[in-house]
Amino acid sequence: MASWTSSQFLYEETKPWGIQFLERFKRSGRLSFKQYQALVFILTFVAYIAFHAARKPNSIVKGTLSASTIKGGWAPFDGPDGPALLGQIDLAFLSVYAVGMFVAGHLGDRLDLRTFLTIGMIGTGLFTALFGVAFWADFHSFYYFLAVQVMAGWFQSIGWPCVVAVLGNWFDKKRRGMIMGVWSAHTSLGNITGSLIASGLLRYGWGWSFLGPALLMSFLGIVVYLFLPVNPPTVEAERDGTEIDSTMRLGDTITESFLESRMSTGFDRQAIGFMAAWKIPGVAPFAFCLFFTKLVSYTFLYWLPFYVSHNMIGGEYLSEETSGNLSTLFDVGGVVGGVLAGYISDQLDGRAITAAGFIYLAIPALFLYRVFGHISMTINVILMFTSGVFVNGPFALITTAVSADLGTHKSLKGNARALATVTAIIDGTGSIGAAIGPVLTGYISAISWDAVFYMLMTAALISGLLLTKLIIAEVKAILFGSEDEVAASSSSPATRAPIDVLL
Repeated sequence: MASWTSSQFLYEETKPWGIQFLERFKRSGRLSFKQYQALVFILTFVAYIAFHAARKPNSIVKGTLSASTIKGGWAPFDGPDGPALLGQIDLAFLSVYAVGMFVAGHLGDRLDLRTFLTIGMIGTGLFTALFGVAFWADFHSFYYFLAVQVMAGWFQSIGWPCVVAVLGNWFDKKRRGMIMGVWSAHTSLGNITGSLIASGLLRYGWGWSFLGPALLMSFLGIVVYLFLPVNPPTVEAERDGTEIDSTMRLGDTITESFLESRMSTGFDRQAIGFMAAWKIPGVAPFAFCLFFTKLVSYTFLYWLPFYVSHNMIGGEYLSEETSGNLSTLFDVGGVVGGVLAGYISDQLDGRAITAAGFIYLAIPALFLYRVFGHISMTINVILMFTSGVFVNGPFALITTAVSADLGTHKSLKGNARALATVTAIIDGTGSIGAAIGPVLTGYISAISWDAVFYMLMTAALISGLLLTKLIIAEVKAILFGSEDEVAASSSSPATRAPIDVLL
């Protein structure tokens, strides 16, 4: 049974019990490599659907909690400062999530990802449920809600570095954009699932809106622990020659399986350090780009249902439940955007070009939604969907394919233990922006929603500009047709570095 035994690692990887059980019914005694890939894809996909579903109740119940006492609001959020208090809770969750991401990524390259991910899922389920418990226990302390959200943010931060690292272990760079583009639909589908569950249960009391996603998360955490294969060596996955070349290469970093390399060279791969991961070419630009991209995306995640319910559409206001259901169209657009961004980036062999193109198109989409979204339901639906495509497309691309590319960058020289760390750096930096956007919206929306949209459009513009050097490098690579010719065309190391990332 395979295991990584470097002194830097605090565990021994073992084949999951569920897989051992499944293999008893296989005539050959073991699953094929493609079956393992399918299993990894499905399990990580549904796991992160659950993570996002558990975040969505906060946005769905905002209107209910902040309603006036006469309309059934919930203290301490039913006063004039209710939206600001809810914004502070969002800030607490996302701030801890961002900090926790860096820690989780560092640990993820040193711990058993399957066990670590399970801890994150069950912990998230527990504290999501505890937020809803306040409804039945009649809790009204702001600090109770704050503490619960802080702990929920901490456990939520474990999820993303783990799932991207596991997926990156099983799929190669050549097909990664399209595969991860489809896979990244979990973000939007999770938001949709969470919205539908929370909105549907809201009529029975806002506490149920949290309990439903919490139970889903906890159940799937157990399933992940029983069945998720972390990497091919752990489960002794067999593969033919084609699969070795395409899958174990991991972005042209690994040319043979870990067991084979260890037996032939005695080399024991070590986890990369946090600061060393920052120095991988391309990590910093994409991390700061995601800071602003995620600021926009998470502002919609946390405030779109509230915005819809507090702005007339076609001359009337929608109910909280209807607003929550309508807001899912933004996430439907996100599914389409993620798949398109992944496919286009594979075809162009240009992650930065694709991400920036979507980001720049998001600016007019946001402007049109704010100016014309109120005219009719049809126009609102079309513009909301379009905004979702261009806002969540680059968000999905950067947090999946780009993170996996950089986590297996060839400058690592065979070190495959950077996936979780690099993923955490990029998404952790983005999560800082995700924390800032919603809390700013809580204050700015009290003055003007126009100001909120101008803030979002400015953030999108900055996000696109941060990729300018990488775009230039990709264009040169496309024009010259090879990395060597591009490198020869410039004597500047700073110019050559992004090309190493993107080819």
